[in-house]
Amino acid sequence: MLIRPELMALRADDSPQRRIQQRLVAQSDAWRQSGPGAAIEEQLLRFAGGARLEELPELMVLFTPGEPAAADLVGEVASWLLAELAGAPLGQVPLRHHCDRTLATLQLVRCHRASLAVQAIDGAGLAGKPHSASVSFAANETWDHVLAGSAEVEQVRITAPRPGGVVLERTNSTIGPGHIASRHGRQSAQLLIRVPGVLVTLKLQRSDGSGVPTREYALDDGRLLHQAAGSPRDSRLELTAALLGRMGRRDAAPLLAAMAEEAGSPHLRWQALRECLGLDTAIGFAVLTVVARRSTDPLAAHAGALRAQLLETYPQLAGVPPCPA
Repeated sequence: MLIRPELMALRADDSPQRRIQQRLVAQSDAWRQSGPGAAIEEQLLRFAGGARLEELPELMVLFTPGEPAAADLVGEVASWLLAELAGAPLGQVPLRHHCDRTLATLQLVRCHRASLAVQAIDGAGLAGKPHSASVSFAANETWDHVLAGSAEVEQVRITAPRPGGVVLERTNSTIGPGHIASRHGRQSAQLLIRVPGVLVTLKLQRSDGSGVPTREYALDDGRLLHQAAGSPRDSRLELTAALLGRMGRRDAAPLLAAMAEEAGSPHLRWQALRECLGLDTAIGFAVLTVVARRSTDPLAAHAGALRAQLLETYPQLAGVPPCPA
């Protein structure tokens, strides 16, 4: 293995590396706190709180046709970042970022459930991947502004529900520099088909706060393939509930019962109810009965069917007293 002298030197004294990183972080903080990033961050915070894009001029101008603001913003960030890294190639980018063989993302600003990021798609990497056989729809709103490059894309829309899936409408188009588009992720998605060279896009995204699960459908017939929790919080709680069940933590049954009765994500409540039944049958069945008898509860029908099935298999459950709540 060849170890360069610069890396060998850092083994004995890492203070140069720490000074480099402090300077990069200071540059990033200055851009966010006193530079153009400050106004954008303030408006992104309002955007995350539910303000319309039209009410936020510093953000709106980034997605206005013919305006150079988006290119100027990305160019400014790239300018100070690349200048620092040119003199200190071992420095680490202080902004959240991700890169694989196809997609590179640099998150400029994030406020709660909204983010503004630059994305670059490498056409060669994309060409090496198999064509998508499915499409996902998530509970978010997205605005895209193409800064450089072009791409052949497929727009996919849900036009109607059907048993076991949805009806999909698919159309192809070409996008290029200056193209600006918005879409609601619960009904519309965009797939990249081909990118000649590199496609650079400024992307604004906001969760719609509904907590609706992300759903994946097969492109050929629209059948449902998979779904996941619509928020990181619900996802963490579902995993926690499952873990408590696998650990056999019977003492957690009352907490899981309370989660199952609360208003909120039906998927999270159902997971909590299932784990509660597994840990403590009496507590779980009592809560199951309560949920089944709530006519307006979205889980009532499923809970009623499960309750009837359990009573048929285990008649002794009929003697479980109702939940005191």
